[in-house]
Amino acid sequence: MRETRVPETKTSDVLIIGSGAAGLTAALNLADRFKVTVLAKGAMNEGSTAWAQGGIAAVLEEGDTFESHIEDTMIAGAGLNDRATVEFVVTQAPAAIARLEELGVPFATEGNALHLTREGGHSHRRIVHVADATGWAVQEALQRAATDHPNITLVPDMVAIDLATGKHEERYSGAGHVWGVYAVNRATGRVEVYTARATILATGGAGRTYLFSTAPRGATGDGIAMAWRAGCRVSNMEMMQFHPTCLYNLEVKNFLITEAVRGEGGHLLIPETGYRFMPDFDPRLELAPRDVVARAIDHEIKRLGLDYVHLDISHKGEAFIREHFPNIHEKLLGLGIDMTKDPIPVVPAQHYTCGGVVVDLDGRTDLPGLYAAGECSESGLHGANRLASNSLLECFVFGEACANHIAEHWDELPAPPPIRAWDESRVEDSDEEVVIKQNWTEIRRFMWNYVGIVRTTKRLERAQHRIRMLTDEVNDYYGHFRVTPDLIELRNLLQTAELIVRSALHRHESRGLHYTLDYPDLLPEAVDTILVP
Repeated sequence: MRETRVPETKTSDVLIIGSGAAGLTAALNLADRFKVTVLAKGAMNEGSTAWAQGGIAAVLEEGDTFESHIEDTMIAGAGLNDRATVEFVVTQAPAAIARLEELGVPFATEGNALHLTREGGHSHRRIVHVADATGWAVQEALQRAATDHPNITLVPDMVAIDLATGKHEERYSGAGHVWGVYAVNRATGRVEVYTARATILATGGAGRTYLFSTAPRGATGDGIAMAWRAGCRVSNMEMMQFHPTCLYNLEVKNFLITEAVRGEGGHLLIPETGYRFMPDFDPRLELAPRDVVARAIDHEIKRLGLDYVHLDISHKGEAFIREHFPNIHEKLLGLGIDMTKDPIPVVPAQHYTCGGVVVDLDGRTDLPGLYAAGECSESGLHGANRLASNSLLECFVFGEACANHIAEHWDELPAPPPIRAWDESRVEDSDEEVVIKQNWTEIRRFMWNYVGIVRTTKRLERAQHRIRMLTDEVNDYYGHFRVTPDLIELRNLLQTAELIVRSALHRHESRGLHYTLDYPDLLPEAVDTILVP
C-alpha cells in the first residue's frame, strides 16, 4: 500500500511565492526582523525578471519631472490607471534605483552619472539599464543578497498548487485568512505544506496562455488563478500587451526581435511578394506605436492566411547589422537564419499581463494575510497598457510596500493554525501525459486565434465555449490522478484563460490593449473590469 503521509508543515514568519524582483525585494526588506521563506517554481532565476532586456524608468535627468512621468504613464494606460498608484510608484522610483546601486547592480554610466535611454511613450530620457540585460543583472544582485542573508531560506523547484486558507485548517474557524500554500516538490513528487503569518504572491504573469509569448516557460498565471480560487477579486484581465516582433520558430517561441531593428531601418514585408505593408496602416510606418504595428501584422496574417510576416534589415549591409545587433545575429545564425542576407520571420507575441489580483497601495489583496506584487497583481499602475520600463519598477516599489505593511502590522497578524495535510490516498499516477500536452496546446492556440490582438464577440464566445468543455475534462483529470507540475500549470492556464475571456466580453469598447471590431469606439469614462469570485 502506498504511503500517503506528506512531510510535516514548514513554518516561517513570512512566505513569498516567487523569486523574481518583487519577491526578493520583499524578502530583503523583511529579513532583518523576520524569518522569510521564498519558493521558486523552478530554479531561483527562471522567472521573468532575468529575461527583461530593457531597463527601469525613473526621473533622474535634469529637466525631467515626476509629473511628466506620471502623465506619460497615464497616457499609455489610456486613462484606466489609478492616478494615486501612479504617483506613488513614480515618486518612489529614484530611491528604488539607489537601493539597487547599493546592492551592486552595475548600471551603465556616462561620466559620473547614470546613462539614461529613452523608450516609446516617454517624454524624457529616464531609463536606467545594464546594456541589454538589465533584468539579469538585477536578478543576480537580488539573489546574491538573499542567498547571503541568514534569515532568508530559498527553496527552488516547488510548484504551488493552491493557497492554504481557513477551509484547510484542522479545526475550521470560518475565517477567510490565508495561511500559506500547498506545493509539489519536483524532486520527490510529493505535496508539502508551507505556512506563515503573511504570504506574498510574486508569481509573475500569464503569458504562456498564448501560443506566442516573450514570457518564460513558467508564466502560467499561477498566482492569479490561486488567488481567484481562494476568493480574491481580479481586475482588467483583458489587458494583454503584445510585442509586434517575436521570432516565428516552431521550437523557439519566445525570442524577441528588439524594436531597435525597426528603429534602425527594418521593413515589415509580406512573404513571397515582398510587399511593404505598414504604409497602408500608419504614416509612421514601422515606427508606429507597438499596438498599431502589432494590429497591422495581425491583420495581414489573418487576411492572407499567413503563419508570419517578414522583418527585413538586410539592405543595411552586413557590417552595420553585425555592429548593431551582434546577439540577435548570432542567435539567428544558430537557427539557420542569416539576417544580413535574409528576412526574419516574425509574429506578434504576448508580452505582459497588465491585469491581475486587485491590491491596494500596501500590496494587500482582499484576503487577510495575503499580499501580491509585480505582474500577478493589478495595482492600478499600468491601466489599459503598460508604459515601457515601468514593470520592474512596480516590482521594487510594491515588493517594499508589502514588506513595510507586514512589518508595521506584525502584531495584528495571527500565527498560523495547524493545516491539514494534502490527501493523496485517492489518487494514482497517470500515464496519460499526452492529454495534458494536447489540452495545453489547444488552449494556447485558441487564445491566440480568438482572444489575441484583434477580437470580436463571436471569437470570444467560441473561446469561452472551448474553455467550458476543457474545464470539465481537466477537473475530472485533476480529481483522479496525482498532481504533477504539468497538471497544475494546465489547471491554472485554463482558469486564467477563463478570466481573460470573461473580462474581454465584459468590456464593450476598444481601449488600450483591448481592441474589438464589435465595439471600436472609446467610451467617455474609463472603468476597471473587476471580477468577483
